[in-house]
Amino acid sequence: MKLADIDFSKIPELLKYHPDSPMLFGSGLFFFLFIGFLLIYMAFRRQAKWRILYVTLFSLFFYYKSSGIWFLLLIFTATSDFLIGRALENTTRRGVRKALVALSLCIDLGMLAYFKYFNFILNSLAGIGQEIGKWFGIEALEQLAYQPVNIFLPVGISFFTFQSISYIIDIYRRRIPALRAWIDYVFYVSFFPQLVVGPIVRARDFIPQMYKHTFVSREEFGEGLFLVICGLVKKTVISDYISLNFVDRVFDAPLLYTGLENLMAVYGYALQIYCDFSGYSDMAIGIALLLGFRFNINFDSPYRSATITEFWRRWHISLSSWLKDYLYIPLGGNRKGNVRTYVNLFITMLLGGLWHGASVLFIFWGGLHGAALATHKFAMKHFPGFKSTGAEMSPWRRAVGIVVTFNLVCLAWLFFRARSFQTVKEMLGQITTDFHPEVFPQFVAGYKGVCFLLLAGYLLHFTPGRLTGYVRGGLTRSPLLVQAMILAVVVFVVMQVKSAGVQPFIYFQF
Repeated sequence: MKLADIDFSKIPELLKYHPDSPMLFGSGLFFFLFIGFLLIYMAFRRQAKWRILYVTLFSLFFYYKSSGIWFLLLIFTATSDFLIGRALENTTRRGVRKALVALSLCIDLGMLAYFKYFNFILNSLAGIGQEIGKWFGIEALEQLAYQPVNIFLPVGISFFTFQSISYIIDIYRRRIPALRAWIDYVFYVSFFPQLVVGPIVRARDFIPQMYKHTFVSREEFGEGLFLVICGLVKKTVISDYISLNFVDRVFDAPLLYTGLENLMAVYGYALQIYCDFSGYSDMAIGIALLLGFRFNINFDSPYRSATITEFWRRWHISLSSWLKDYLYIPLGGNRKGNVRTYVNLFITMLLGGLWHGASVLFIFWGGLHGAALATHKFAMKHFPGFKSTGAEMSPWRRAVGIVVTFNLVCLAWLFFRARSFQTVKEMLGQITTDFHPEVFPQFVAGYKGVCFLLLAGYLLHFTPGRLTGYVRGGLTRSPLLVQAMILAVVVFVVMQVKSAGVQPFIYFQF
């Protein structure tokens, strides 16, 4: 193809925000833009100020392609917390410092409450009013109804507000100094690899890396490439395929399927959400590493956990550690007696469930995990046989613990994924009263591709870390040409298996 044959008139349309097709990791447009971005980025390796400005502009453009004009909301959040952080740095009066933290929380949580919970709160209040009207015979309250307002939910608002909150609180606790340049803080909050779906990166981990020379060694390049490839395969090959071809169908109409198929759909969703979210995290961490920034691991084979406590040390680590440091510990943690510890655990997970979305089902999901964590904490205190992690158990106890924990987590995923409690009731009813294990051969025959990916996905998940490290090391040590060929093969496989359009990441809605 000649340069004259390229229709440059279509480029402005490609660069515009399209609500029906936001730019995602895994899309051809993103990788095309990222390659061009990377070529220019390399020229700024030793020029921190220009590099920060360049990356910030690209990050804001990336967010514009994901949420449109709402990139201005991101700028507003960054500006307000930058100014509050500077004010915190410049005052020693305790009352003023507390007031500044309260102001930051009101702004950040206020925006989150409006965009994410406004309709939920008012609809809940209307429902409470109706119940009160029925109890006391007040007709006006009985007829109370709320018409939801059409409110756009900016992508990733929960992630960048939590990140900004941690920055302010860490300055208040004097763990980090406030940034002096506004553009530096916008760079931190908007850094595009983790902007829309995390992981939540702490300022004290990220900021020291901003000013160093961005030298990427051959090993780091290979590791970053390995993570990007893993993320692509998890998301576009495994997660999207089993979702569109099986899981979504069962959850949409559970009564049309046997209990066996319903149970397999629950197990399928457990693998789907893991591959979807950890796939994004892998790509985010890998892309950041290609740019010279190292993020902490966000998933550590969570379904290999032998206890619910261990699960939350392995699943969405950046969120669980955030909830621990900025919610559980301020509530009192385990410092105020056993009962208070159990209550704090329950409240933390209840609010963690609410963070995921404005729905009673999400709150119930968080409550289940909170109750399970509190129960495990109680059992460890009163029964010496209960341990914190599988590493402290004998092999057979660990095996039993993994099976029990996995099924407990899957039961909770049922509430997380279902559209209503009616769906939960129907699926549990099918599993307990209409199981029909004899249809398993027909199920495998009818869903060959789904079964293959389910088996492959769980086998890879339970693959020993030593073997995974060996594969990663092999790719890291390979010549650049071999790495390029492997990437080309993976992209070809992805193009053959993926659905017609790139499916949004599940955590986009959070």
